[in-house]
Order: sequence, then C-alpha cells, then structure tokens
Amino acid sequence: MLELAQVEEALHRLFIEAEGTGLRKEDRKKAAEITALLAEIERVLGARRPGPVRIVDAAAGKAYIGLLAVEFIFSPRGQKSHVTLIEREPERAAACRQAIAKVRGTGATFAVVEAEVGDRKAWPEAPDLVAALHACGAASDEVLDQSVACRARQLLLVPCCTSRAVAAATLAQTRAEALGLPRQAQIRRRFVQAIVDAERTLRLEAAGYETTVVSFVPPTVTPHHLLWRARRVAEPRRMAEAARRLERLRGCDGAP
Repeated sequence: MLELAQVEEALHRLFIEAEGTGLRKEDRKKAAEITALLAEIERVLGARRPGPVRIVDAAAGKAYIGLLAVEFIFSPRGQKSHVTLIEREPERAAACRQAIAKVRGTGATFAVVEAEVGDRKAWPEAPDLVAALHACGAASDEVLDQSVACRARQLLLVPCCTSRAVAAATLAQTRAEALGLPRQAQIRRRFVQAIVDAERTLRLEAAGYETTVVSFVPPTVTPHHLLWRARRVAEPRRMAEAARRLERLRGCDGAP
C-alpha cells in the first residue's frame, strides 16, 4: 500500500531537490491528494488484463499524477505504460520534461503536449484512463467532454473552483432566479454547485459512463474533495434515462 511519506519524498526529489529544503504546508496537502488519487488509479486498473496501459494526465500542471503513477503503480509490477501529459502553460510543461528524467522505474514512455485541454488534437484515442486533479473552472468540463470524445475507458476527475466560465453555473443562476432563491452568497453558492455537479454527472451517464461521486480525501485537506469515477459501459437504457434527466435539469422540457 502506497504511503504518504513515499509521495512526499517523490515530490521533493522530482520537483525541488534543493539541499536543506522541505515541502511547504500546501505541498504536504497536495501529497495527501496525490496519494489518494494514486490509490484510485490502482483500484480501477488493478484488475486490467496484462499489457501496456495508456493514461492521460489532463490539465497536468507539473504532472504529479502521471509521473507518480508510473513510479509507484506501473513500473513496480513490470507493466509498460505510455503517459500523455496535456498542459497549456509552457513553464509547467518544461517542468514536466525535467521531472520525467528523474522518474524511477522502467517501461514507460511519455508525451508532453503543450495545448489547451479542450483541443481534441491533443488527445490520444481510447486511453485506458484519464486522470485530472483539480482542473479549474471550465477545464473540468473540457476534460469531461474530451474524455467522452476520445472514448476513454475510465475517467477520474477532481474538479476545482466553479467560475462563471462553467456553462452549468449560468444555468444554475437562471434556475435560482426562476425558483425565487435568495441572493445571499452562501445559499446561492451551494445551489449553483449542486446544479453544476448534477449536470456533469448526468452528462457522463448520458454518454455511456457508469458514474459515482465520492469524497476521495477529507474536506479538511481541500474543499474540492469530490471525485468523479466514470467507467465506459455504454448501456443504452441507462444512457437514455440520464439523457432525459439532463434535459429536465436544463429545462429543455419547459419546466420552470
């Protein structure tokens, strides 16, 4: 079982490695999130048949998830892997390339793609797994949409903040007004987030993904602690029911 201390050591070695330095408080919180998400990756891919595994670390940042999945999951069990890292910021993409050279283990190849996560050309076809840790605002929706478009077999998505750029947030504000909800921020924020979360869940299910939503770390670690586990099953009746619910949520049936 992967230990938090192992992840903390790896983060320091891959991204800091300056003598006399240590992880900051926020780095230690990040290590707890990474440890939990790596456990999820091992769970969903643990029963997979032998052979190369292809994963996408989307909105990768410094690619903590993709690189440490190789070091702690795939290499130890002798499994070949190919990791696509999608990151739009050149400086972060450069940090990914530098860290790749320090990853322990063998049998892995990497592709660092400098692109917006919503760029379809950046994505490989039918990866075994897409993982996205704290894709901010509309980036979570782009990860979701592109995972569906490329027919990813599994998706592990941890959204971050919900901004006005999130289409379902605009929908939620409209529905809040129609329902006469008060405008106090604490009340509106919870309503908006519930609609955004519901819309994302139904969109995945309507696209053929069996989806569960869980708290993957305690909320004391991060307020953005919900994980979407989605597995492509393409069951027609479930897809049709989700599509009907999605239409109702969006108000397409004329309901207020």
